[in-house]
Amino acid sequence: MSTLLHKVRVWAVDYVDAGVVHARSTLAWTVPPSFSVGEPGKPTIVLIPGVYERWNFLRPIAERLNAAGYPVSVVHGLGYNRRPIVETSERLARALSRVSANPAGRLIVAHSKGGLVGKHMLVSSSDELHLLGLVAICTPFAGSRYARYVLGQTLRAFIPTHETIVSLGKNSSVNARIVSIFGGFDPHVPDGSVLVGATNVKLPVDGHFAILHQPQTLDAVTDAVDLLVRSSEASAVLRAAPVA
Repeated sequence: MSTLLHKVRVWAVDYVDAGVVHARSTLAWTVPPSFSVGEPGKPTIVLIPGVYERWNFLRPIAERLNAAGYPVSVVHGLGYNRRPIVETSERLARALSRVSANPAGRLIVAHSKGGLVGKHMLVSSSDELHLLGLVAICTPFAGSRYARYVLGQTLRAFIPTHETIVSLGKNSSVNARIVSIFGGFDPHVPDGSVLVGATNVKLPVDGHFAILHQPQTLDAVTDAVDLLVRSSEASAVLRAAPVA
């Protein structure tokens, strides 16, 4: 019973948290000018929120990374991210291609569905967009069995047997450049966010929305970004090394 009560409490807290962020989004939707400024040599962080979310859901993480010297990019025009995963990936790719890339590259930080969009972008547009990697938080890489019980294509796109979920799951070529961060109990991703071949980080926190502003999450995302940057730099050195 205690486990059931705990899960009910996590559900309730999570939805209250999401409601608060939605309310704040209507009042503070403007992107801070400081986000465009970063330290030389650090890649631009591209934010991709989850379904029914605005960029503000990732604001605590964006502010933390910006304070650490990373410029942050918010791509407008996604609305509440209800379009299909592949279509959203293609729209984002077109938007980013119209902006000169940071010489240090770009790195995606995403929540939930945003992580699926981000993986598709890594698979399809890495070279053109200079994408270094992806930090995904609470992403249903294998889908969510709960999606079978909802109406509307927006959420049913997460059914584990959906063609996009299956296709992304089979393509493991970019998994080494992904860090998947998740908590213990996720009300929306009951089967977890472990991605084979990726760096998987499980935090001692629960929830799908409330996790986004927990101190442990902010630390984990910052560490993940730093890890992917170092890995990219090491790969670049190896590629540049002369062949004996």
